[in-house]
Amino acid sequence: MPDDTSNRGAQDRARINVNEDHEIRYWTQALGVTEAQLREAVAAVGVGADAVRQHLGKPRK
Repeated sequence: MPDDTSNRGAQDRARINVNEDHEIRYWTQALGVTEAQLREAVAAVGVGADAVRQHLGKPRK
């Protein structure tokens, strides 16, 4: 069954999608890093926000 595209629930902040401009804007601002740093971190540890935070040395607020 396909996703219900009319259901625009809350953004999943547990994952980082570097293929979406709005996500790049959100995460670079939230973590205080550049897009290049964000992409490198995701490439190194995957899309999990907690893993990316840890890799970047940024504690969860």
